[in-house]
Amino acid sequence: MMFIISFFLTLAMGPVFIPFLTKLKFGQTVRDDGPQSHLKKTGTPTMGGFIFLVPLLIMSIFYARYDVRILPIALVTIGFGLVGFLDDFIKVVKKRKDGLYWNQKMLGLLIVAVIFSFYVSNTEIGSDIIIPLFGMEKTIDLAWFFVPFTILVLIASTNAVNITDGLDGLCAGVTLVVTLFFTVVAMTRCEWEYIKIFCSILSGGCLAFLAYNAHPAKVFMGDMGSLALGGAIGAVSIVMKMPFILFVAGGIYVIEALSVMIQVASFKLTRKRVFKMAPIHHHFELSGWREVKVVYVFWAVTFILSIAGLLLLGIKFY
Repeated sequence: MMFIISFFLTLAMGPVFIPFLTKLKFGQTVRDDGPQSHLKKTGTPTMGGFIFLVPLLIMSIFYARYDVRILPIALVTIGFGLVGFLDDFIKVVKKRKDGLYWNQKMLGLLIVAVIFSFYVSNTEIGSDIIIPLFGMEKTIDLAWFFVPFTILVLIASTNAVNITDGLDGLCAGVTLVVTLFFTVVAMTRCEWEYIKIFCSILSGGCLAFLAYNAHPAKVFMGDMGSLALGGAIGAVSIVMKMPFILFVAGGIYVIEALSVMIQVASFKLTRKRVFKMAPIHHHFELSGWREVKVVYVFWAVTFILSIAGLLLLGIKFY
């Protein structure tokens, strides 16, 4: 029910926000050194994260009457989204191509990550995490290392999802599959009811957003949307004690982030590029793949990795 309500609320937001963003001339700036087919996307409304974040916040506040634990996850999502909002605002209004300076952006992400990590460490969640190779019963206690580890997970997840947001429908579709994965896992324990609800709301929002973001995109989520999604799945993995399984189900995020790191390291050390362009989704485009093919393949890979994650956790389907 929450999935369906979220879907229709988000769907209804599109006709309201997209014309508004267009009127304000909040258009996307496309890299001129990227695939030439992307140049026609210049001017497409961005900051579309509003479309699914507003319903997410409203529904989370509504459900908090039954379980207030949903609010910290929703608020950390909005917190990362606000950092992305500032980045997008500077790009489209101040006309600064790169938005926030790197150190400003990282400081904003770090502040949100630190607050949430200290919150989690002082709740009943504890400092232990699940080792997926041994199902959901085997855990290790990180003790004092828990806070810095969770900060690292949040910073990594936000940046990796942000990097993945480069093709029409790619980030929203991959995140839809990942949030559905966590929804299924959350169904296995009654104490994860609020996580199941949160992931259902987010899944419904991602699916509805695809109606406007699938190729050819009518709106882009911007850093506001991608950083919020990265923070959401990072936070969910932490409260479920499953940051390691995020590396499996969210394998596409990992591959995208690694492709950038490998490209940068290779060029600095050897002055040669490993990929035609990074992130790797652009490499496939420049290799002759159509944009929609790259997106569909990445969705399919995420679905397969999510099934692998369920198997690693020992979740049975009978």
